[in-house]
Amino acid sequence: MSEKKGMVVARLLYNNATCFFEIPEQELNRGSLVVIETENGPEIASVSGISYSAGEDVKLQKILRNCDDQDLEKMKRNEQREEEAFGITIEKIKKHNLDMKLVNIHFFLDDNKIIFNFTADERVDFRELVKDLASIFKKRIELRQIGARDEAKIIKGFGICGRDFCCNTIKNELKPVTIKMAKDQNLTLNSSKISGACGRLLCCLAYEHEAYCEIKKRFPHEGSVLEYEGKRALLTEVNILRMLCTLKTEDDIYVQISLDELSRLPVKKKKVSGRKE
Repeated sequence: MSEKKGMVVARLLYNNATCFFEIPEQELNRGSLVVIETENGPEIASVSGISYSAGEDVKLQKILRNCDDQDLEKMKRNEQREEEAFGITIEKIKKHNLDMKLVNIHFFLDDNKIIFNFTADERVDFRELVKDLASIFKKRIELRQIGARDEAKIIKGFGICGRDFCCNTIKNELKPVTIKMAKDQNLTLNSSKISGACGRLLCCLAYEHEAYCEIKKRFPHEGSVLEYEGKRALLTEVNILRMLCTLKTEDDIYVQISLDELSRLPVKKKKVSGRKE
């Protein structure tokens, strides 16, 4: 079996998007700044490390050069311009009475284009706003409507765990997270407990979901009727973290046993009608 080929992983500084590259000849350390080729021209990215698990269909980009003092100075100037442009753009949004929230502004490294990321509950007709901004900044203007999770990825912050947002630090792409993942992990369905700062379901719900499902396959489904100490008992909960399960006997008594013991109990009925898996 051929050895899986590694790829350099880096994140664009302005929006934390993940990029992949072939491992170059020159040495790159984690945290090194490089200038890469993007669809919008050259941009600065920070090297995260090397990945051997990225899919074979990922789009490989090109490292143009190591970031030098001139690039850093240009980035610093652009950040100052972005700060000034933010206030101007807010005033223009108010002028056109647009129901949108400006998230960030980015001047690209080659000074050819400016992107304005915003969120909104509905589609926004920003054609007049684009004309205003183009007349002020004399550049190509792109307004891009992004979602709440993309906003969190850009602005950064700390989750309820006390660590940096997953979307900002370790997630290569924002894949769907579903309420079924929380149910499969026996989590309380209180939205304040399983939602992140963005208001969407926590990214971390997806991390161990596959493992939970694989382990649960080895045991009867919740809702199954088993024989326990010569009596019928209903399996009400399988707790993977504690490696315990809860049974409700026909005498309405709740009993906790280990999953190892559960695996040896005879199943009378695989699942009670109307109960979820």
